Amino acid sequence: MNMHARIVRLRADAQVQIACEDNLSFMRRMKNNSVKLIVTSPPYNIGKSYEKRDSLENYVKVQAQVISECVRLLHPKGSICWQVGNHVQDGEVFPLDVILYRIFKDHGLQLRNRIIWHFEHGLHCSKRLSGRHETILWFTKSKNYTFNLDSIRVPSKYPNKKHFKGPRVGQLSGNPLGKNPSDVWIFPNVKNNHVEKTIHPCQFPVELIERLVLSMTSKRDIVFDPYMGVGSTVIGAIKHSRVGCGCDIQPEYVDIAWERIHQLRAGTLKTRPMDRPVYDPSKPYGGHR
Repeated sequence: MNMHARIVRLRADAQVQIACEDNLSFMRRMKNNSVKLIVTSPPYNIGKSYEKRDSLENYVKVQAQVISECVRLLHPKGSICWQVGNHVQDGEVFPLDVILYRIFKDHGLQLRNRIIWHFEHGLHCSKRLSGRHETILWFTKSKNYTFNLDSIRVPSKYPNKKHFKGPRVGQLSGNPLGKNPSDVWIFPNVKNNHVEKTIHPCQFPVELIERLVLSMTSKRDIVFDPYMGVGSTVIGAIKHSRVGCGCDIQPEYVDIAWERIHQLRAGTLKTRPMDRPVYDPSKPYGGHR
């Protein structure tokens, strides 16, 4: 198959629509206000294999175009989760969440949380502290937005704690479904020993996507990723009966995404469970990563 034929190829069914295509071209075919959740991790302009390094000014201009189109697509009750790290130039760090915040704000979006994703593994720096977190900017289009807290509660630290005085003395003091997760999320990043690892160098963990999908959408809602990579956002969406959409300009990533979708439907795709602890002290050399 020649490259042109491959680039315009669209693969779609009732629950999935993905394409090997530029994201602006893909989005311009989509309807206004049609997407409940947009979640993505754009390139950081640091010279990874899937990106062409550019000036920070030009990078921000391209991001502004993509963000503008995403805002057009976003449902009035929808959310955008833009996950970024740092751009590094000549040893100087430029925090992309700070730089991109104003673009979203100029579109009238409202920041609900600045979620910190912490992980333990990555490259070791020699002239600054090693980076072990990235940031998810969670914006909504209005004050009336979908948020299903009960779907993502985590175990309480003291699940059997009871009121010791007052009218509810003796009753459980916490929510029996668990507590509200904090805005610091601890998930392993997808490195070589991670069960989800593919050829992509900066792959989303599916469990991170699942938490966003469950809390910010309902069944049959559309979830879209304009920088799809190997399809972790789409996987997280269709695992929970949402419609997964995405695009990427790298043909090999799109092929892997579609293969992972087939594996999910066949029951053979391995993903790290959302409720698994990051570390099990009883298995210090490999437990629960």
